[in-house]
Amino acid sequence: MATFEAPTYSMNATGLLAAFAAAMWPLTYRARFEATVAAGRAAAEGEVSYPPEYTKLNLARTRRVEKTLRIPEHVQAVMRTAAPQAWLVITEEWCGDSAQNLPVLLALAALAPAIEARILPRDAHPDVMDQYLTDGARSIPKLIAFEHSTGRERFRWGPRPAAARTWIAAERARPESERLPFDRLSEELHRWYAANGGQDVCSEIAELVRSAG
Repeated sequence: MATFEAPTYSMNATGLLAAFAAAMWPLTYRARFEATVAAGRAAAEGEVSYPPEYTKLNLARTRRVEKTLRIPEHVQAVMRTAAPQAWLVITEEWCGDSAQNLPVLLALAALAPAIEARILPRDAHPDVMDQYLTDGARSIPKLIAFEHSTGRERFRWGPRPAAARTWIAAERARPESERLPFDRLSEELHRWYAANGGQDVCSEIAELVRSAG
């Protein structure tokens, strides 16, 4: 079942349209991603620093997803007939979930003649991110689909498929002494992504696009 969140309209249409105008085209974001890796620059999330190797690994994950993704025929059919809309994806290169999910989202958008997708770097736009929190956290990637002409939201998705989100929530709810260490948790999550092959993202987004009209 899709990770659906009913729009709260906490960000007005003007603000959402302005955020979309400030966002990057996918090819521009990808060029920035590759330049960051090529330069060996570290990335930071607040006070947490990610070494260059982490972003390099995420680029490798992104390329693997792009190469191996197989979008089911029924999902392709839904996307080709999607109503006109804009997709704003809030994310960052250092995000492991983004490395797995963003390529799928962009591949789906590319199938839809009426969908225009852009990417907004989270850390440069905290005011926008704070309108789209997940359980109070700035979790990414976060997709906001809306009508480009009016700024009215259609649906939201993210930061990860429902099955993965449920598993992570259950793990975090365990007593601290019983939780998996972060590195092990990340390893298991990425193993799940590899086995799933983007299929849950495909089915969830198709369901949301179809149900939102």
